[in-house]
Formats: sequence, C-alpha cells, structure tokens
Amino acid sequence: MPGSIAGLSVLALDDSNRRRTLALYLLARVAQCAYNSAKSKNKFHLWGSYWRHGDSLLFSLACAQVMYSFVMRPESLPKSYQDFIQKTGPVAKPVYKAVRDCCRGGPVDVAYISAYLSSRGKLNDVKLEEFPSIIPCSIIHPDTDSCLGHNAKAASATFRKTFPLYFSLTFVPFVVLHLQKFMDSPARTCWLALKGAVRSTSFLSAFVGIFQGVICVHRKIASKDHKLVFWVAGALSALSVLLEKKARRGELALYVLPRAGDSLWYILVNRHLLPDVKNAEVALFCACMGGIMYYLEYEPDTMAPFLRGLIRRFLASRISNPNPPTSRSASYTYLQTLDAMNKPKLEESKQAESSSLEKLNLESISGL
Repeated sequence: MPGSIAGLSVLALDDSNRRRTLALYLLARVAQCAYNSAKSKNKFHLWGSYWRHGDSLLFSLACAQVMYSFVMRPESLPKSYQDFIQKTGPVAKPVYKAVRDCCRGGPVDVAYISAYLSSRGKLNDVKLEEFPSIIPCSIIHPDTDSCLGHNAKAASATFRKTFPLYFSLTFVPFVVLHLQKFMDSPARTCWLALKGAVRSTSFLSAFVGIFQGVICVHRKIASKDHKLVFWVAGALSALSVLLEKKARRGELALYVLPRAGDSLWYILVNRHLLPDVKNAEVALFCACMGGIMYYLEYEPDTMAPFLRGLIRRFLASRISNPNPPTSRSASYTYLQTLDAMNKPKLEESKQAESSSLEKLNLESISGL
C-alpha cells in the first residue's frame, strides 16, 4: 500500500508518454517477480520457460515489434528512441518514408526521394515511380550496388559509432559500483570494460547487419513490399543477442519489452481496439510500484539483482535492509567477543568499588 501511494509521485512528470514508459517498465519487472515467485513455488510456469534461450526469444519478439513500429509507425516510439535507431542504422529517413508509403499502397513522394538521391549524386541511375510495388535496393543503399558490401559497411560503421558509448557505459558503472576493486587492479578493470564493450558493440553491429540483410534478401526474391517483412527482420536480427553474455540477455529483453509494449499500446488505442483511458498510466504505475515494494520486502530473491541493489541503494529504511549483515570482518568479530568478555569484569569492578566506598563512609560508623 505505501508503495502504491508513493507511486503518485509520477504525476510530477508532465509528459504522459514518459509516465507510460515508466509504468510499462515497472510492469515488466513486476511480471518478472510474479513469474519467478510462482515458478519457485511450483504453482505456474510458461511452456518453454526452462529453455536455455528463452530470454533470447523474448528479446526477439520485443525487437520485432520495435523495428516494425520504427518503420511503419514511428510516432508510436519516443523521439529519443527513434533518433538512436536512425543514427545507428545506415538507411536515410526519406527512404523509410518511401517504404512506408509503398507498403500502405499510397503514392510515394517522388520529389522528396529525388532530392535525397540528388544529394548523394545518384539521381540519374534510379528509376522513380509514384506507385511502385516495392522500393528497390538501389534506393535503400544508393552508395553501393552490392547488398553484401552495404551490409558489411553498415555493421562496421555501427561498431565505430557505438563503441565509445558502450565503453563508457561499461567502464563508468564498474568503477563507481566497485571502486575498491578498481583501485586494487585498475589494469584488469580496464581490460574487463574493454572486453565487455567490444562484445556489446559486436552484438549491436550484427543486429544492424542482419536487419539490413533480411531487407535486401526480400527484395531479391519478392516483387511486392509488405509491412510484416520488417517485423520478421526485427525478430531475426535480434538473434545477435546470442553474442552477449547470458546474464545480460534477460536484462536486454526487459529493457526493450516496455518499448515494444508502449508502441503496441499506442497502435491498439489508435485503431480503437483499446479504450483511451485518461491517466491510465498513473494507475498502472501506482499498482506496479506497490507490487515492486511488496516483492522487495517479502520475496527479494524474485527480483533481478541489479534492480534490487539499485532500490536498496536509494532506500535507507528497514525495508531496504531487512536482514542484518552476516559477513563481518575478523577484527569486528574479535572486538565484539572481547567486549562481551569484558562486560562481567567491569560489572564486578563496579560492585567492588561501591562496596569499598560504603566501608570508607564515616557516617555509616555508629557513634560518630
């Protein structure tokens, strides 16, 4: 109950889109806790939950929805998320607009595409149509005629652009959260951060390369574009998450899942398949916050270690530290034992001192 009431603090955010994103993020975490709790008690488990790559499957489904939304319904994604995908990928925004218009059966803005191709010096090499059946590869990657070369170039360019970002995201948290380890062995810390950054950057580079490869293969074997191609491309490109460590795959899936849920929510409301309830995200956030605090108090093992540690770092109350620390140093144990041994001696000395004072008290002698 206190957690649900505290969830009303989300009203401090004026942007309803941000509130909805936070609510869906908490919903994914509460669902994770509830599922882990039920599974540990043998009450319920999903089919395939014991699969070795179940987290990769969840990540694949979430990425399929996100990439479909990015191409076909970009307004359903946050602006910052759109910008990140756009900068990471090698395809220009006018091309995505042309693909979107083509899949919907509408007219393609030939002037917009012509201006883009003219800026790349490829206008005379491409045949433009107002109602094309499919947008050819010559428009998707006008700088090269080779699809394989384009995909390899896209993957390498993504690696160069995102490596500094991933290195900072790997190195800085490790130093902040494990400062003592960094002070003891800075060279090893830098090596671990470098290895983790290379692994994560390779995963994202492979994601971009596979996505572009699926799009190009479709254009080689099909004569008509279809919007579901981008859903399938997103699902297949997400298999690159297998390059990441096993422990990170579940976290990546739970990071992308709220984005996918957010875009799906927007699309279903826009198509009038779900009611548009005002401030529904506030009620959802409050309910999820109550669930998170419940599991933190009574079943902390069901939560992800990172989330549990993050909440306990900000909460200094008993709920954040329900159990006393069990690991104490040897010096602390020695001092505690020594203090317990000295307490009886101190009490005996105090009693002896009080009795001696009574003996030396002249007023207690009769006749004086």
